[in-house]
Amino acid sequence: MQARNLILLHMILMIYSLSSVVSKIAAGADFLSFRFCLCYGMVFLILGIYAVGWQQVIKKMPLTTAYANKAVTIIWGVVWGLLIFSETVSIKQIIGAVIVIAGVILFSTAEEAS
Repeated sequence: MQARNLILLHMILMIYSLSSVVSKIAAGADFLSFRFCLCYGMVFLILGIYAVGWQQVIKKMPLTTAYANKAVTIIWGVVWGLLIFSETVSIKQIIGAVIVIAGVILFSTAEEAS
């Protein structure tokens, strides 16, 4: 059950990270153009889905665990930058991603041990 909740949490956080992607796309459009308005409408939709999902997840797990896992959105940002915007990933970003993952794992396993 705990693994299912963590998977659900990470899916919700992945959805949340997409709001930044759509925001960046909107930034490339002319202000108040159709594309701009469509993108910002999508941002509100994504954030609404995230808000409902987040509420459901924190009913089932400790808030500290949920917030500790929220750091993975940084990793999703790097992934989306690489896949969608063809940005380069530096060694510093990779090291940072490893540190974030290690921190999330350490926090999650420390909570289970206590």
